[in-house]
Formats: sequence, structure tokens, C-alpha cells
Amino acid sequence: MESQFGIANVWTQGDIVTKGVAVILLVMSLASWMVIIIKALDVIKYKQYARAAADFWHSEDFATGLNKLGKDATNPFLQLATEGREATAHHRNTKAHLHDSLDISDWITRSLRNSIDASTARMQAGLAVLASVGSTAPFIGLFGTVWGIYHALLAIGLSGQSTIDKVAGPIGEALIMTALGLAVAIPAVLGYNALVRGNKSILMQLNSFAHDLHAFFVTGARVVTGNTANVVPMKKGS
Repeated sequence: MESQFGIANVWTQGDIVTKGVAVILLVMSLASWMVIIIKALDVIKYKQYARAAADFWHSEDFATGLNKLGKDATNPFLQLATEGREATAHHRNTKAHLHDSLDISDWITRSLRNSIDASTARMQAGLAVLASVGSTAPFIGLFGTVWGIYHALLAIGLSGQSTIDKVAGPIGEALIMTALGLAVAIPAVLGYNALVRGNKSILMQLNSFAHDLHAFFVTGARVVTGNTANVVPMKKGS
């Protein structure tokens, strides 16, 4: 015999508002899980790129270092190195015009910063969806609960039966909407926090790599704090 209570009964007995709330929560859940999975795979990929960037400075020349970074055009570390190289070549090969008044250090800094900003925007894309779902899903579920309780009380009043067995079922079914809202919001909030931490770690390594690239293009050597014997000079190969 089919149960008279539960989620299935909420759907079959609910009106268009109840069903609309359930559909909205389902869409929000699917969207948040898609973002979590896609962005989590991106974080894993970027961490692999960061490990490859650590070997960049053990190369004999710049061209060899670029090969170690791979061929993926979405690699933010490869984009930084390429952007720095192009900025340096552009500054040195420009004819005598107003461009000569720009310091090469400032010019490279600007180019590297633009590349980091673009990478940051790509890494943060989609996180607004998780933030929106995490903050609104509980209230959408609560709205469904309030609406369900209101109609349950109306039905109980019309039937004239207010015993606990008549009240507990409809009210409990209405509270399911609140539980669904929390079930949608909690993964979104946890996923958002985890992705923010992962992106922050990658951005720290990206900024450190950019700092070393800036020093290399300006001075010809990577700046390493502490023991100066660890400074790795590289040939500025193309």
C-alpha cells in the first residue's frame, strides 16, 4: 500500500506553489553540485600546474622552462611566463617614442598583474552561484514550509478533526521543505568555503611565481629570500 505521508505525498498533494518551491530547490541543488564538481577539478588541475611551476626555475633556459609548464593555454603559470616574456620583448623592441618614458619594471609589473587578475576572475567564476544558493535555499525551503503548514491547517479546520494523528502528518510533511532547503544549502556553503581556500592557495603560488618572473625579466635572476646561493640564473631564451 502506498504511504500517505512522505516526500512523494507532499508532491502529489501539494499545489503549484509547493511544487514550484520543490523544483526551484532541485534546480539550485543541481547547479551547485555542477559548480562544485567543475571547480574542484579545476583546483586539482591548477595544483598540478603549480607543482610544474616549481620545476620551472631548474631549467637551463627560459624556453626549456616553458616546456616544463606544458602546452595547456589555460595554465595560469604558463600565461604569466608568456605574458612577461612578451611584455619584455615589447618594451625593448619599441622605437623611440613616448613608450620609452615607461620603466621596464613598471611595464612588466602591470602586464603580470593583468594576467593574475584574469586568472583570478576565471578561478572565481561560478562561486557566486554557490554563495547565492547557500544563502537563499534555507529561506526558500522555509517559505515552502510556511505555505504547507498554512494549507494543512486550513484542511484540518475544514475537516473538523484536530487530533494529534490528523495534525502530525500534514505539519510534518510541510517541514520536509525546510529540510530540503538545508540539504541544498549545506553542500553549497561547504563547497564554497573549500573552493575559496583552494583558490587562495593557488593565487599565493601564482603571485610568488609572478614575483620571481618579474625579478628574472628585470635583473636576469630569480630572487630567493634567505640563502643567496639558491638564486637560479637562467638564460633568457625565446
